[in-house]
Amino acid sequence: MNIVFSKMKWIMLVSGIITFSMILSLINPTLGLTLTFGESLDGNLANIIVRNWGALIALVGGMLVYGAYNEPNRNLVLVVASISKSLFITLNLIYGQSYLEKSGIALVFDSVLVVIFVLYLLFHSSKK
Repeated sequence: MNIVFSKMKWIMLVSGIITFSMILSLINPTLGLTLTFGESLDGNLANIIVRNWGALIALVGGMLVYGAYNEPNRNLVLVVASISKSLFITLNLIYGQSYLEKSGIALVFDSVLVVIFVLYLLFHSSKK
């Protein structure tokens, strides 16, 4: 596990860049939803909600990149990212089972990251 923790900067950087790619949903909500879930929503309300969703996910990605280089704030960033990703996973498992074929890769990716982030937080806080 120490090898993973010693590479936390790079894990956060790569996962942050990948997470930030959801900025696509802010720019093009239809494409972002189609790539993530295989379906899309129409209308002005969908545009507001999906664009905001994409912006918030991109913000978490940006925070991960920031936290990779700013160790004093790393724990806060990992807590926020873990909560955000856990909510996405949980909501998809509860309400989005019909989309799992398309969203499954993101769910596995986020699940692995949540486990790594939480273990890092537990390990890191026990060393202090």
